[in-house]
Amino acid sequence: MKANQHHVIYLKDYQQPDYLINTTSLTFEIEDKKTIVTAMVNFRLNTDKHQQRKDSFPDLVLNGQAMQLKSVAVDGKTLQPKQYTRTSKELILPVTAPSFTTEIVTILEPQHNTSLEGLYQSNDMYCTQCEAEGFRKITYYPDRPDVMARFTTKIIAKKQRFPVLLSNGNKIDQGVLSDDRHFVVWEDPFPKPSYLFALVAGDLQHIESSYQTMSGRKVTLRIFTEPHNIDKCDYAMHSLKQAMKWDEQTYGREYDLDIFMIVAVDAFNMGAMENKGLNIFNSACILARPDTATDSTFQRIEGVIGHEYFHNWSGNRVTCRDWFQLSLKEGFTVFRDHEFSADMNSPTVNRIENVNVLRNTQFMEDAGPMAHPVRPESFIEISNFYTSTVYEKGAEVIRMMQTILGHSGFRKGCDLYFERHDGQAVTCDDFVKAMEDANNIDLKQFKRWYSQAGTPVIDASDEYDEKTQRYILTLRQSCAPSPGQKIKAPFYIPVTTGLLSKEGRPLPIDASGNMQTVLHLKEPEQQFVFEQIKEQPVPSLLRDFSAPVKLNYHYAEETLAMLMRCDPDGFNRWNSGHRLLTDLLIMQTQRYQKDQSLELTPLLPQAFRALLQDVTTDPAIIAKMLVLPGVAYVGEQMQLIDIQSVYKARTFIKRKLAELLYNTFAMRYKQLNVHKPYQPTAQDIAQRSLKNLCLIYMAEHDLADGVEKAAYQFEQANNMTDTLAALTCLVNAVHPSAASLAEKYLAQFAEKWHKDSNVMDIWFAVQATAESTTLEKIKQLMQHTCFNFNNPNKVRALLGSFFNGNPVNFHRADGRGYDFLADQVIAMNKLNPQIAARLMLPLTRWKRYTPQNREKMQAALQKIKQQPSLSPDVFEVVSRSLKQS
Repeated sequence: MKANQHHVIYLKDYQQPDYLINTTSLTFEIEDKKTIVTAMVNFRLNTDKHQQRKDSFPDLVLNGQAMQLKSVAVDGKTLQPKQYTRTSKELILPVTAPSFTTEIVTILEPQHNTSLEGLYQSNDMYCTQCEAEGFRKITYYPDRPDVMARFTTKIIAKKQRFPVLLSNGNKIDQGVLSDDRHFVVWEDPFPKPSYLFALVAGDLQHIESSYQTMSGRKVTLRIFTEPHNIDKCDYAMHSLKQAMKWDEQTYGREYDLDIFMIVAVDAFNMGAMENKGLNIFNSACILARPDTATDSTFQRIEGVIGHEYFHNWSGNRVTCRDWFQLSLKEGFTVFRDHEFSADMNSPTVNRIENVNVLRNTQFMEDAGPMAHPVRPESFIEISNFYTSTVYEKGAEVIRMMQTILGHSGFRKGCDLYFERHDGQAVTCDDFVKAMEDANNIDLKQFKRWYSQAGTPVIDASDEYDEKTQRYILTLRQSCAPSPGQKIKAPFYIPVTTGLLSKEGRPLPIDASGNMQTVLHLKEPEQQFVFEQIKEQPVPSLLRDFSAPVKLNYHYAEETLAMLMRCDPDGFNRWNSGHRLLTDLLIMQTQRYQKDQSLELTPLLPQAFRALLQDVTTDPAIIAKMLVLPGVAYVGEQMQLIDIQSVYKARTFIKRKLAELLYNTFAMRYKQLNVHKPYQPTAQDIAQRSLKNLCLIYMAEHDLADGVEKAAYQFEQANNMTDTLAALTCLVNAVHPSAASLAEKYLAQFAEKWHKDSNVMDIWFAVQATAESTTLEKIKQLMQHTCFNFNNPNKVRALLGSFFNGNPVNFHRADGRGYDFLADQVIAMNKLNPQIAARLMLPLTRWKRYTPQNREKMQAALQKIKQQPSLSPDVFEVVSRSLKQS
């Protein structure tokens, strides 16, 4: 194969495996410079695909790469190299019987594995990451999710260096060997695909608790970490018990092993991994103490713990047939963890946060060169499709099904799905079929959400007849072309709708007095008629964001302000304010582009003042309503993205609000600034979020008072949330005194926390996103002793934060930011292709930008593409991005 030519895999080409597996027995002998892996696998012919034969059998094709092959045996007979075929990615063995056992010995060097796939070293421990295709870096194996087996794993290592040896399932044996070595044997009684295999070896400590399931079984719970982090695991343990209880109460799903283990790892490509019985977590998603973790970190830990635990059923007991079905487990489980987090905290705030993620990442993805359906049709590298489309949009597809079927109907469908497919590898169609069969409904049209890419747009219009008291709402749907899909068939879109009077009074939608309904939009255009509506109504559309679509309806500024005050739907109340702010930002951006003076409509400070004086609404919701839409989001709403102009308009509005409402911000800050012991409760988090947002606005005014309050908060804070908020204020504050204070406190922060890897990620990120940060500053921070280019968390904290979270400096007209990103992608491509491909994503929307930026972004992509020996990960993203030209 020529350089930079990679094989495309298509969903339409799926075929069942030729062979299935009964049992897999693995032995890992961990030595100082190498690890020897012996894999004994009992195969049988897949008779669903091949009739029982006695004469000839298809070859056994095993996946494998980046390891040394020591020996191959079949049914106890060692094969010579001429008896098998070995390529850079496969081992092909001849087969002479319908069932047989292979024994393959491979040699690994985990300490040199910078891809962090397969078996690798993180600090002083060894661990694995096998999803999606990491197991093929451990041994030669049919590394695909539809081949499931019962695993037994024996680990042998020196006891002094690796006293803790963990794998999937239940521990069935352990013992001491010669030369200070010991062994542990783990057995997983449930069949699983290779991507769910896990191993950890290290000098670890753990906290332990237990949980009694709804059937009365006692489950041991352990969370392992390196010794210096052992005091940061308590909240994770609390969250795990909450998740286990919630899954029993909400879905009737009970844990099925004797032990559930979590291990915190510093070097990890993703957030966490649901390996059966042995979850491996990025330490940033498990470790928390009030002085080391922010409120958002505590909430993320709770959500990620829930997500990985819920996978025990929605992903492990029932898994996906192939990687095109990834959303079967991820979309469903993201939906489950969203619902869990909503029940543990504020449902409205949780919904706002989830929709913000969707709009700021997935909607952009849907409109760019990497657009793909929730169930992709093809890929070169599956790692590129662990995307917000598969995860977040996939979760919205599940949510729509619940909206259409109702909570009880959806639960019936889930029960049937788990009962029907327990122990199987299935498809998205199988999930929808369970919903259809349990509710006697046809969801054929709905399944287009899985096969069609793009974000649908709903254009709404209405008319009211005062004489007949009839209100007619017309909805039209459309969806723009996306790569490989020029024409889209109509989607099935549930639109949850209510009506209000012009003054903001909720109106009944029918004679029965119902206050809202779900409109089922299935045609390109539909009319919905409401009878006995006694006055001209204002529609409240898409309540709780009932579908992942864009909505166009002409609301006057005054009407949006009314909905912002009065809509009984919490999400739509926030969304009305968000739209009002977005429209205002677009208008001021256009004025700036025309060299016109910027102005602030009086409606906005009036609305903000009313919110700040509101003591009845959840402070967390108020805080969300007071946040201006981001520069990147506003840019995406315009025909051409002009980052610098949007930034100027946003800065004007932000500082004008700070000037006009300074005393109101200061008063609310004072009310909420109560010194008390830290608790990560929803109520306390809400109060801190509003308090710190007030402080941020105060620092935008050119008064010394805001800077002084931020400095005092930094010095007096008893938790990382308040510390970080104060530091963020100081690095971005307007007043001249802020710069020296920011430098002083950044130095103090680093001196205090330089030995805590996750806390230093906060330190890197707060500087990377500062409005004053230059490219030279980023390069300087890369030389800091705590920065490690091989550690994904460090790369995300510094480089990812700059590329994605500091648009005004990254997108400077000179294009140096783009060239710098290209250099980092080229360097990372040789070490960790997954991370390299993700770093590149800010460049993929190049065609939407103003010509000056567009040309330089395109040049950076060309620079990457011209490099020899690009990984499939990077090649796929860069080639799809440039295909637009």
